[in-house]
Amino acid sequence: MKSVHVDYWGNSSDFKIASQLAKGVALERDIKQPTIVSWRQRSNRRMSPSYDGANPDSWCAKYGEGNGGKLAVRVGDEFEFVMMDSQDYETLGDLPLRNLTDESGNFYLCYTPIQGRLDKKPNPDACTHLDGWLADQL
Repeated sequence: MKSVHVDYWGNSSDFKIASQLAKGVALERDIKQPTIVSWRQRSNRRMSPSYDGANPDSWCAKYGEGNGGKLAVRVGDEFEFVMMDSQDYETLGDLPLRNLTDESGNFYLCYTPIQGRLDKKPNPDACTHLDGWLADQL
């Protein structure tokens, strides 16, 4: 797996900006449709995917490379992303799933046929709380 470092002096804890920078770097290195396989944030030791007992200093790279990652991108001293090219993967079309957030900011994956398309409040019968093991369908 190749590695690259990107200097970044902005808000070091902004995941959205860091991930956009990582995707931009991947595009520059011929990854046509960059997708994040795994990531970690150094300051708070968060990572995805995550499991109890994982070493936050090495798990991101191990998981990413073992699951198709081709490029590790370090953004500043705060974030590390492992990227893959998802260009050749088939798409499923519209899935009957949608993401919702409750009033406390918790994320949920909801089954649309039960949840409905208009209701913005997660229904416990249709939704599952998103954690490190569930895929975010955004």
